[in-house]
Amino acid sequence: MPSLYTRKSESIRKTWILFTAFFIIVIGVGWVFSQAYGNPGILYFAVIFSVLMSFFSYWYSDKLVLKMYRAKPVEMKDNPELYRIVENLAITAGLPMPKVYVVPEQAPNAFATGRDPKHAVIAVTEGLLQRLDRTELEGVLAHELGHIGNRDMLLGTVVVVLVGFISILADIFMRSALWGGMRNSDDNRAGGIMILIAIAFSILAPIAAILIQLAISRRREFLADSTGALLTRYPEGLAKALEKISHDPTPMRRATSTTAHLWFDDPFESEGQKKKTPWYHKAFMTHPPVEERVKVLRSLNI
Repeated sequence: MPSLYTRKSESIRKTWILFTAFFIIVIGVGWVFSQAYGNPGILYFAVIFSVLMSFFSYWYSDKLVLKMYRAKPVEMKDNPELYRIVENLAITAGLPMPKVYVVPEQAPNAFATGRDPKHAVIAVTEGLLQRLDRTELEGVLAHELGHIGNRDMLLGTVVVVLVGFISILADIFMRSALWGGMRNSDDNRAGGIMILIAIAFSILAPIAAILIQLAISRRREFLADSTGALLTRYPEGLAKALEKISHDPTPMRRATSTTAHLWFDDPFESEGQKKKTPWYHKAFMTHPPVEERVKVLRSLNI
């Protein structure tokens, strides 16, 4: 029977396999486009632009997300139970005490953000506090601390850099091809083949990049589940929380596709998640199917 530690190691290993595949795609796209253009300067521009945008996102995304969802800070005097649970779990995890926020939403959910553990934030919705018991709430908060401890915000930013890099290159290439900006090669046959390859890459590479990004996101959710269970030593609390949240019909009013990956449970999931998720739908999900997360948690040997 798998243990918490073997599940965690497996998730880390699969994440880095996906990450390596991501870098291979980036290198391949860069090489093909540079050959098609005959001008590496465009690649340098795309890299610099993507890095600058991602740096801004990494540094300020927590403030933007908290403002977007109108989250309010919580101190010990405001909600002693919530504050103490986060404080105790942070001590257990060996992490600095994150700032705690409450989001005025009735849909039960939570997320973690912040550029590093010293500047981390955990936000929970009002609905989460109203619907979960203490062990379920501890499971959710431990999961979010798992994201902080596993440096998922940093990894997510790097992945966004790579996806942005590929998307910008593909967009530049397609615009250039439409407006006749491709280089003219003396070897018409070789040049034509390279242009066809570059067009195929410009169409397929962004799709592949997004699919790998989503796959990494799903692996990090499994890893955070294992980390959260390790912190509480009670996987059943997290499993029950997942079931309760996924079956709650309350819609999230301010959910956006750009922040869906941050939440504990996908805010766009259909009500209930009672049916088995088709394999072709899983590839486009930011989170693993709830039934799979619950199954893994209940298979853990403590």
